[in-house]
Amino acid sequence: MSKIITKQLSRRHFFAGAAALAGSAVVLSKTPTGQKIVAEVEEVLKPQKKGYQLTDHIQKYYKTTLV
Repeated sequence: MSKIITKQLSRRHFFAGAAALAGSAVVLSKTPTGQKIVAEVEEVLKPQKKGYQLTDHIQKYYKTTLV
C-alpha cells in the first residue's frame, strides 16, 4: 500500500508566491509585449455603455408587436 504525502500550503508560502507573481506581472507590464497584453486586457474589461441600447434582438421584438 503506497502512502500519499500531501504538502499543506502554509500562509507564508502562499504570500511569497503571490508576491512573486505580482512582481513578475509588474516587470512584464513594462516590456513592449507586456504593454500590448495590458492594453488588450483593459479593452476587454472596460465598462460597457449604460442605459438603453437598441440592439438587433430588441428590434426583432418590436417587429413582432406590430399589429
